[in-house]
Amino acid sequence: MTSMALAATLFGPEDLRMVERALDPLASGMVRIRFGAGGICGSDMHYYRHARTGDFVVTSPLVLGHEIAGEVVEIAGPAPGLKIGDRVAVNPSRWCGHCKPCRENRANLCENIFFMGSASKTPHMQGGFASVFDAVPAQCVKIPDHVTYQAAALAEPLAVCLHAVARAGDVNGKRAVLFGAGPIGLLTMLAARRAGVADVTVVDIAAAPLAFATRLGASHVVDISGGDEALKAQAAAQPFDVAFEVSGTAAGLASAIGVVRRGGIVVQVGNLPGGQIPVPANAVMAKEIDLRGSFRFGAEFFTAVELIADGSIDVLALVTAERPLSGAPDAVRLALDRSQSVKVVLTAH
Repeated sequence: MTSMALAATLFGPEDLRMVERALDPLASGMVRIRFGAGGICGSDMHYYRHARTGDFVVTSPLVLGHEIAGEVVEIAGPAPGLKIGDRVAVNPSRWCGHCKPCRENRANLCENIFFMGSASKTPHMQGGFASVFDAVPAQCVKIPDHVTYQAAALAEPLAVCLHAVARAGDVNGKRAVLFGAGPIGLLTMLAARRAGVADVTVVDIAAAPLAFATRLGASHVVDISGGDEALKAQAAAQPFDVAFEVSGTAAGLASAIGVVRRGGIVVQVGNLPGGQIPVPANAVMAKEIDLRGSFRFGAEFFTAVELIADGSIDVLALVTAERPLSGAPDAVRLALDRSQSVKVVLTAH
């Protein structure tokens, strides 16, 4: 059995190191997974830059990574449906299953959740950007042989986006506007299209991501780096029914509330590093807008794996670079450069 693991470990702002450590014996009820691939997420980048994301602050060394897939190499105790050698997408959520939200089928709001690569609890739950890492069997979703580890790792961000679209309710035939053309924004666009959105406008302040959005099927793109007059004119001509705020900025939320129609829906998906976003509450009140939060995902993870496996959503269309796990610090810095990158994926070699 493997006795050592190499892990991308964060010690503070912009202090990400590859650290080799000895592995403890596998605990009963756990499975050990050899890293196959991992996607670098916006929250990984927030952690890297600020040693925090939203309200979650890093207080001790944290192995990053929650968009992950790999091969089962060891099993301790019962693991129904799993065997050594299985290729799996790993759900980073470890839900308790018995708290009130779990019983209400809202496991993403689990009061006792442990989420890989997150500083939401102390001690932190270590992530999957490691050559070998452990999980419980329930986190492991088997993938067919034709699905690459790179694609399987992106089941997690796709699940986030499927949940965001579900939070908007029935979007079939509706007009949507989406703020933020990063990976989550683009996947939300694809998920909204699948759910029947008739027309989707993608808004950003950078040309390169908007060009990518056009290639992926956006009905319209709007660059607001020089002002939002064009967006306001479009909204005046054809009001938006639903807005997805994915940029995690005060300006994005204010614009979403400003351009959605009276009685419309705004779904807040983006996570601001500092955790606070001013809200134009008078407009929420006067336009009677439904402002809805969207946090992580529940059963959508299993749906995401199915959609990737059957080819319904091509998550690899977002991947602009692959780098080996051993070069994770440089890969995170590459991912931070929006002029060069949309989605950067780490691979085993």
